[in-house]
Amino acid sequence: MPFSFIQQKLENQQATYLLHVVQSTGSSPGREGFQMAIASDGGFKGTIGGGIMEHKLVELARHLLQAPNPPQPLHFLKQQYHDKEQAQDQSGMICSGHQTIAFIHFSPSDLPLLQSIQQYQTKQQAFRLQLQADGVRVSDDLETPCSVQLAGEDWIYESLLGQHKRVHIFGGGHVGLALSQVLSLLNYHIHIYDNRPDLNTLQQNQWAHQQQVIDYSKLHDYISFSPHDAVVIVTFGYRSDKIILQQIYKEPLAYIGMMGSDAKIAQLYQELSEEGINIQQDLAHVYAPIGMPILSKTTMEIAISIAGEMIREANKHLSTGRKKF
Repeated sequence: MPFSFIQQKLENQQATYLLHVVQSTGSSPGREGFQMAIASDGGFKGTIGGGIMEHKLVELARHLLQAPNPPQPLHFLKQQYHDKEQAQDQSGMICSGHQTIAFIHFSPSDLPLLQSIQQYQTKQQAFRLQLQADGVRVSDDLETPCSVQLAGEDWIYESLLGQHKRVHIFGGGHVGLALSQVLSLLNYHIHIYDNRPDLNTLQQNQWAHQQQVIDYSKLHDYISFSPHDAVVIVTFGYRSDKIILQQIYKEPLAYIGMMGSDAKIAQLYQELSEEGINIQQDLAHVYAPIGMPILSKTTMEIAISIAGEMIREANKHLSTGRKKF
């Protein structure tokens, strides 16, 4: 997020534009949530998708910032269509799709607002960002559903920023270690658990934010799950996988995946079916065997296949709704 850049420029008495992608469809290169800041001295930070489209919008922001008087309206929406069929607002790209970018003007008088945002970020605290025709607001209201209305003069866009993408990895062995490393690059807040004291791979894990030795049969004594959380089951044994899955399959989680061969998964599901679980309905949302089919062999390849599946499912939610993890 380029808010620190904006704050720095405002402290130097330089007006700045925030370009925030508020809507994205099709193969648009700039996805919802992409941000970029352009300052009156020509400096910039971030991206809204790159290419000729970004270049043109950066030049537009620079032109407006160099004008003798602030532009009117100060805050506005800009449409960009990535094909040549549209009569106007062509981006110059031919990848198809469409995106809407909010242009938000900041002047030195907005420094208190940027300082408030900086406080949220310093505390690693999530916050609500509200962009609309008459300005910008932030709050710590994370419960009220976000509003989006992008038609007309009274447009509004709200988003929750700074929320941790949290993953619970059950199994601190070699796959858990490799997956922690991969997911750290994707800015996940990583919690890893095992039931084996003094496990060397758990001790070597420098990427996990929390490590804990637990009793797998009593998960809820240790963990409070959130609907935005992802769960990965990669324990040492088939029995412990089953014990964990039995406790979490009803949780409203963003993602559940369990490692194992086709034969192992079939046997485990057969046992659960005999114990009264409807496999087709109750476990339809569980990814087992876990990971994308990339013929993984090494632990790092397995970790990458799992991360790829998590990315794919998260991006599905972004294209069909507003759920993120």
